[in-house]
Amino acid sequence: MSRLAIMKAALGPVLRLMFRPRVEGAENVPGTGPVILAGNHLTFIDSMIMPICLERQVFFIGKDEYVKGKGLKGRLMAWFFTSVGMIPVDRDGGRGGVAALMTGRRVLEEGKIFSIYPEGTRSPDGRLYRGRTGIARLTLMTGAPVVPFAMIGTDKIQPGGAGIPRPGRVTVRFGEPMEFSRYDGMDRDRYVLRAVTDSVMAEVMRLSGQEYVDMYATKAKEAA
Repeated sequence: MSRLAIMKAALGPVLRLMFRPRVEGAENVPGTGPVILAGNHLTFIDSMIMPICLERQVFFIGKDEYVKGKGLKGRLMAWFFTSVGMIPVDRDGGRGGVAALMTGRRVLEEGKIFSIYPEGTRSPDGRLYRGRTGIARLTLMTGAPVVPFAMIGTDKIQPGGAGIPRPGRVTVRFGEPMEFSRYDGMDRDRYVLRAVTDSVMAEVMRLSGQEYVDMYATKAKEAA
């Protein structure tokens, strides 16, 4: 039995009881082959809920500090996050973005699912912010389809993204796959990268119902 299966058996019932996830459109996620999941990011627990919503394992980037904790708590956190598919990457360094991109590419070339939050960080106020173009580079480099998704309600059960989440109901909504083969060989064209990213974010906005802000979330946080 895999670590993911053990985690789902041990913690899946607890997470389902706490968050009662309603999953819509799961049939839009291909059962085999490389897939990019791209969605909004409201709070810390988004990445805890996604793994219990799909049969296939979902891989995603996480801060390496999540697996470097000391003592029993640190070991349990490391076991949990790596079991659910988190790949630790030092994203604070100057090459953090490149490392994340190359990690995603490797996962996709192995025929797996890679999940990404194009906003690059959690929304500071519940609105949807401008997407980073790494999502576009990934789909154009690998040919993997993009399945947009929306996390709905996670910010209500964990306001501010910190502290112990309260019980409540969340919805995870998947849209139809998007493919961009018409842009083959154009993964370095910044206008193409922006157009692809914006089209993905438009679908995320439609699925989530969030207000869109044409500004990077990091800039909004700096200005606050």
